[in-house]
Amino acid sequence: MTDEDKKLAKKLRKEKKRKEKEVAAAQEEVVEVESKKKKKKDKKRKAEKHDEESVEKKTKADFTNGPYQQPAPSDKSFKKSFYVESDKTASLSNQDVDAFHQEHHMTISGNNCLYRPILKFADVNFPKAMLKSCENFTKPTPIQSQCWPILTSGRDIIGIAQTGSGKTLAFSVPGLVHITDQLKNNPKKKGPIMLVVAPTRELAVQCAEVISEAGKSVNITSLCLYGGVPKHEQKRALKAGVQVVVATPGRLKDLVQEKCCSLANVTYTVLDEADRMLDDGFEKDIRLIMSECHVERQIAMFSATWPQSIQKLAHEFLVDPVKVTIGSDDLAASENVTQIVEVVDEYGRDSKLDSLLKKYHSSRKNRVLVFVLYKKEAVRVETMLNRKGWKCTAIHGDKGQQQRMEALEAFKTGKVPLLIATDVAARGLDIPDVEFVLNYSFPLTIEDYVHRIGRTGRGGKKGTSHTFFTNHDKPKAGELVNLLRDSNAPVPEELTKFGTHVKKKEHKLYGAFAKDVDMNKKATKITFDSDDE
Repeated sequence: MTDEDKKLAKKLRKEKKRKEKEVAAAQEEVVEVESKKKKKKDKKRKAEKHDEESVEKKTKADFTNGPYQQPAPSDKSFKKSFYVESDKTASLSNQDVDAFHQEHHMTISGNNCLYRPILKFADVNFPKAMLKSCENFTKPTPIQSQCWPILTSGRDIIGIAQTGSGKTLAFSVPGLVHITDQLKNNPKKKGPIMLVVAPTRELAVQCAEVISEAGKSVNITSLCLYGGVPKHEQKRALKAGVQVVVATPGRLKDLVQEKCCSLANVTYTVLDEADRMLDDGFEKDIRLIMSECHVERQIAMFSATWPQSIQKLAHEFLVDPVKVTIGSDDLAASENVTQIVEVVDEYGRDSKLDSLLKKYHSSRKNRVLVFVLYKKEAVRVETMLNRKGWKCTAIHGDKGQQQRMEALEAFKTGKVPLLIATDVAARGLDIPDVEFVLNYSFPLTIEDYVHRIGRTGRGGKKGTSHTFFTNHDKPKAGELVNLLRDSNAPVPEELTKFGTHVKKKEHKLYGAFAKDVDMNKKATKITFDSDDE
């Protein structure tokens, strides 16, 4: 080997060693990076576990005001159900399920949400006695079909559906199943196990009637709590013991704070018409009520719309929910309602209303619901119609609870088939066979308009709404035009002259709506820097 060959071999050996050192250094760097990643993941996993274990406590401590900030103590008596499909439901193919969802404009979202709908009452896997209140129906409504298997499995749920879709039985039947399961685990359990919170007295009473009728067959007792009546009878009934409480937020909060109503054993909670409750400023009361319920609970939240305020509340309290939407997240008018909008002079409404009643209420036997905006307006319109010879009654906030109940009952039975009402009757009330809804005054929001006209066209029947629109309602013209177009309803040319611009949607409490809340993201606790430095 020549000297030149030796030098070349030496150079190659040095180059090889240099490369080996570089590879070794790179491998060490990779190992170090992987080690850091592993430590970071372990730290994150530990933090997530800690956050998951204390999420209930954190939420209540951060957002609940007042003396009742601590959640009810946990015990081992709560046991969630696990839904097992019946043979008939399990036999539904994925194509059958997709066809059902498409037919009813339904979307399901969430983790592990492959729940096949129950298409027939015979297909349920819970005791048939629970369905006693459904014996007059041929099959479940779409929201009942999809919500029953989800709720009886123990999952939290968000239900978005237009009014008149059968939501009350959608959450009350699984609630009865839940109560039965809880009493099997702990027969001596005291106090309410199921809680339903509703925004108005009328809606609370209606829910309570449905639940009471459904619970009779399985010996489950219920109680309705609302304001405007003395508390002593409600306190006595609570002391006697009930399994279900249906309540308005204000009265329930009062009884909880007075230590007359314990929610410590409530493991099935329903927020009905949640959007209306937040619109009416009940958020603080809702948070206090939720903090008083059992820390391990199942929650069903039903709403007609999905604004950011509702998303925020759901994100804080619901755990891994399944979301069932019929139609869209935005409010839509019922397809069963024929909408007529008439642009009129404000001072000509009385004579026009009289003319419409002669057209729509000529028999004086069919049910007609006339909506006004304010309590004083309800009194004036009722007096005016009585003076013109129409037999009518009214429901509004200035009337006592007994008077309101009597007016509703007279309207439901047909004794007085013409009812004048403010928006206290616009949400959730299931009044059978209302043929016509007349909007004497346009409501404050387009959402209330949709809820008003939803009092007709219920249970698959057709109905008609006739709405007066005046120059004072001009700011709402754009929203109304869009709604009519989306519903394939005729748009009066006079209405478009007011303009079709729609302002950015804002909430009276939360301001402009931002992007949707990610329901799969965990809630985080907000911390502030200390000033004492």
